[in-house]
Amino acid sequence: QVQLVESGGGLVQAGGSLSLSCAASGRTNTWYTMGWFRQAPGKEREIVAAINWSDGATYYADSVKGRFTISRDNAKKTLTLQMNSLKRDDTAVYSCAVAIVGQGYRYWGQGTQVTVSS
Repeated sequence: QVQLVESGGGLVQAGGSLSLSCAASGRTNTWYTMGWFRQAPGKEREIVAAINWSDGATYYADSVKGRFTISRDNAKKTLTLQMNSLKRDDTAVYSCAVAIVGQGYRYWGQGTQVTVSS
């Protein structure tokens, strides 16, 4: 079984930075991708960034390119999202997730709130 626990959310002023972490447990031999998603009030959940567990290839949503950086530490089973130049539109609950080969994103964390004030 895979468990994911996020940390690092909070309140920050626009233009500021936050770093989110996701601590994972469980076997990694079937992991394909880890990703960060977010859901703002009244909006659908959207993918923010993802990283291939094996080769480190990354994907970013257009809205965060150049501002957010996703990274992982395979040995520690941790996923990080460095968020810079935050905007009010970045306010949301951020969740990490693990995609399993052939199954898509199957395991999810409980989420952490990020609030950006003007």
